[in-house]
Amino acid sequence: MPYIPNTDEERKQMLEKIGVHSFEELIQAIPEKLRLKKPLNLTSPLSELELTQLVNLLASQNIDTQKFSCFLGAGVYDHFIPAAVDTIVSRPEFYTAYTPYQAEVSQGTLQYIYEYQTLICELTGMEISNASMYDGATAVAEAILMAVRKNRLKKAIISPTIHPEFIKVIQSYTAGIGLELIFCHTKDGRIDIDDLTSKMDENVGSVVIQTPNFLGNIESMNELEKVVHSNPKTLLIVSVDPISLAILKPPSSYKADIVTGEGQALGNNMYMGGPLFGFFATHKDMARLMPGRIVGATVDVEGKKAYTLTLQTREQHIRREKATSNICSNQSLCTLAATVYLSLLGKEGLIEVATQSAQKSHFLAQEIAYIPKFSLCYPETPFFKEFAVYCPVPAKRVIQDMLNKHIFAGVDLKPYGYDENTLLIAVTEKKTRTELEEYANALREMHYE
Repeated sequence: MPYIPNTDEERKQMLEKIGVHSFEELIQAIPEKLRLKKPLNLTSPLSELELTQLVNLLASQNIDTQKFSCFLGAGVYDHFIPAAVDTIVSRPEFYTAYTPYQAEVSQGTLQYIYEYQTLICELTGMEISNASMYDGATAVAEAILMAVRKNRLKKAIISPTIHPEFIKVIQSYTAGIGLELIFCHTKDGRIDIDDLTSKMDENVGSVVIQTPNFLGNIESMNELEKVVHSNPKTLLIVSVDPISLAILKPPSSYKADIVTGEGQALGNNMYMGGPLFGFFATHKDMARLMPGRIVGATVDVEGKKAYTLTLQTREQHIRREKATSNICSNQSLCTLAATVYLSLLGKEGLIEVATQSAQKSHFLAQEIAYIPKFSLCYPETPFFKEFAVYCPVPAKRVIQDMLNKHIFAGVDLKPYGYDENTLLIAVTEKKTRTELEEYANALREMHYE
């Protein structure tokens, strides 16, 4: 509701009801130095019309992917979303739904979560999926904790080519459990297999690999799997781009134990970086070790098909020390969008999205490679829809210059620990040949010394 119409008399009654005489007494636990001693510095009140006009004026100053050609990536991508997706998820029975505790009144919500889980299993080739996680970063962090529950080994090897923000989340999640994190070296934009081999021992509980990785490169998963499973107790945790699974081998084919990923590319807008949702799938025998919850199908007393929360593994449902996660709610509306998106596209449609993204990204990469003073950072390494480029000047400058041509050129990799001249470029199926050529021509026209 836009306004809280409590009168002074009503506030007085509420304070008396809870046993205090003033608002100051209510907040006495807050140190005096932290309390606001004067009114907030606000402008004079505005009418609804004036406020709407002001907000629209401020919003019009944003530049977005409707106005600029977008080549941003690094985890959030500008894929095409059919209009039907937003129309369906905006239906009031979906848009306002919360956690489906009461199965008897939540059959629709439970059914689409069940369908979502099924779609994730079909994409990844895994046996069971949960109802989703907050995002790709928390999903992979939770996977490491799950591996500890499985094999009791508190050493995890992390590929340095996974998203740097994922690494920060992993470090935060594992800081209090005595887990040792070990990072491998890289070679040609991918994990160094020889270095991984040298770091493997009987105490390694999990190895985390992202493919395509943060730089867009496709890891050699068949070779890596052999190294990881040289210790039978070690679990292979993989973070994947779900769009890539339409044309790349599913993680089940290279014996992944836990599959996670960021699902934003499946029917969710970029939204300036959120909300997102993470997916999480594994083998059926590890279902009770999974974080979050699982929706299952059954039959009711009348013999009709019904859906219910089969596993609920947070502290509200089972003893606190037995809880596998403090995940309170999945990203239900985001996963609904993904379910609708995948249902609308179907198998062939998703293959088309993935194929066009791959072909168009390789076309642009080839064009840029021919531009004087620009070069591909990893020209011999296979990639999916994203690639790193070395620029003759700092990437930050290239990005700013390209903005003047109404192009979001990509992501500056300097804040992520890479050379300041490195630019990460993502290409999706939305890009036309004209847009790709305009991008390459814009770089040619820069004439950097």
